[in-house]
Parts: sequence; C-alpha cells; structure tokens
Amino acid sequence: MSPSRKRAAVCKLREEFAVSERRACEVLNQPRSSQRYESQPRDDEEPLRKRMRALAGQRPRFGYRRIAALLRRESWSASATRILRLWRQEGLRVPQKRRKKRYLGQSEHACHLARAEHQDHVWCWDFVFDRTASGSQLKWLSIVDEYTRECLALKVARGITAEDVIDTLAELFAMRGVPGAIRSDNGPEFIAGAIRRWLSQVDVQTRYIAPGSPWENGYAESFHSRLRDEFLALEIFDNLPAARALTATWREDYNHHRPHGSLGYQTPAEFAAACAASAPAAPALQQHTRKQEAPLPQPVPS
Repeated sequence: MSPSRKRAAVCKLREEFAVSERRACEVLNQPRSSQRYESQPRDDEEPLRKRMRALAGQRPRFGYRRIAALLRRESWSASATRILRLWRQEGLRVPQKRRKKRYLGQSEHACHLARAEHQDHVWCWDFVFDRTASGSQLKWLSIVDEYTRECLALKVARGITAEDVIDTLAELFAMRGVPGAIRSDNGPEFIAGAIRRWLSQVDVQTRYIAPGSPWENGYAESFHSRLRDEFLALEIFDNLPAARALTATWREDYNHHRPHGSLGYQTPAEFAAACAASAPAAPALQQHTRKQEAPLPQPVPS
C-alpha cells in the first residue's frame, strides 16, 4: 500500500474508533513522519496539467505513455511515472476496446512468418471505407512500409480501380524505389491481372494472405485501426475535396509528429531517417533491370 493510501487509512481509523494518531499509525505500520508529510507541488505542475489535458483532448485515443512522449518533445520534465500520477489525478483514461479472440492463419505469407527485415523490404496495402456528411461513399487506399511504419500513400476517392492503384504505385516507385514485396488480401483490385503483370515486370513479389485471415496482414490492419480511431471517427467530411485535404494533413501528422510505440516512441519519419543513414538506398525504378520472367503467383480465391 502506498504512503498516501496509508495516510487515508489512518484518518479513517481515527474517525471510526476514536484512537490517537500514534495508535493508528502503529496498527497500520505507518511512520508518523510519513503521516504528517505534506507534498510540495513543483512550480510547473499546474501548467503541465493544463498542457496534458489539452493534448488528451486533441488526441483522445492516446494513453499516458504517448502523451508523455509528446510532452517530452515539447521540453517538459515529463517522466512516465510523473505523467501517470497526474493522469490518474485528472481522471483521464482511454476507453478499453473489447476484442474478439483470433486464431493465427496458416498462410506462409502472413506478416508474422514472412517479416520485413529492412526499410522498403515489404510494403502492405489495403482499403478502408467511410462516408461524407451527405452519405456518399469514400474509399481510402493505404500503403505502409512494414519496417518503418511510414504511411507512404493515403489516397481517397469515390472509387479506386486497379489502374488507379498502378498509378499510385508508379509514383511511389519513382520517388522512393522498388520494394522487395507487397503484402495484401485477395481483394479484386489487388489480384487483378493488370496489377500482377505490372508488379512481375518490376520484380516485386506479391504476398497474398489466406482468405478470411485479415490478421495475417497485421500491419495494414493496425494502421487502419489507428486511422479509424484517430481520424475517421473524429472528422466529418463535407465532400471529397475536404476529405482529401484532411487526409493529407493527418498523414503528415502521422508520419512526422505522432510517436509510435513499437519504434521506441520515435515518429515513423525519424525511424526511417535513421534507417536510411545506416543502409544503402533502395534501387530506383528507372535503374531496375528486369530478371527472367516468372509465372504469375496465383492468389488463393476468396
């Protein structure tokens, strides 16, 4: 039991049994010096509380550890234990989600079996849907580097075809280089013959996960969980241009300002910069030499 709780217990004991402070402290093994101790708040306590509440309001799905990381970035003296104490005193908390138990899939292309080993080794992609304020459907295509957790592309439109996917990939390859593989489910846009032929020509391996096993594309699912929790659930999209503007702003914040727990609370951009400084750059699309053509990989039908 902490000293503060013992202090409260001593007071309760004295009220109920009309005993002296000495006797109550003796029973609860509480030093009288600790019982009489009055903490002196630090000079920055109230401003820190105010800033912590502001950040928790801006990012309601962040817990105290990630809030502490943001505060340290702003040069506050904010250890995890100090922020936890203030977090509890302010009554802040992140609602817990109820998650269904899932069983691991058997696909050899699952993210836990065929892991990314370096930057641009494996990308993953998937779609997520939402609606405008008037009820019209919006569709997002996300492409994420599994190693650095960077969101490489976040394209939103009324509909996205296989040709749109190829255009997005071609732009990424020209700017960033060619990845070793791309992991996806068996959606019609991803298993389209045009995409498979085009990826085969530039020697990008396609890793299709088992049908009905979204957890095998875990990095895409995790990213979409953050996307929906921290963006889609909080914004109202008046129209497609507004959705595109808000999406670009959120993607910039995710890559450059949002601390990522699995990266030691670095941002994806900071982690990627550290990787780039210690590893050779990925080959550019125009420098690629085509190897002997192999038959197209056959995705498992949905």
